Amino acid sequence: MFFDIKCRKCYNQAILREGDSMICRSDIANLKTDILQKEGQKIIVKGSLGRSKAFEKEATIEKAYPNIFVVKYEENNRNVTYSYTDVLTRTVEVEVFDGESYSPLIPPAPEPKPRKTSL
Repeated sequence: MFFDIKCRKCYNQAILREGDSMICRSDIANLKTDILQKEGQKIIVKGSLGRSKAFEKEATIEKAYPNIFVVKYEENNRNVTYSYTDVLTRTVEVEVFDGESYSPLIPPAPEPKPRKTSL
């Protein structure tokens, strides 16, 4: 599972506040494996363009490399590269088509715990 602090080495290298998460090498390796297995599958890529503008486009996973993966947008036949950390940090969201419906490549982010405020 992503964003789960199980890697003791990564945990010792960071100072985390309550509710914060970090990405370990195993998270990236797991995502690379998932994307490699899904080469050629249809996906939906969602992201932000800034100033409250967002995009959502259908694409296909073309190729996976050690640090990036390539998707080909269907509407304009254009190739775009994304890094695995783009997905893990939720800069872009990827949903994979399984034949019937789309499902998120990584689980949804947990809801942050409400912080207590003192008056």
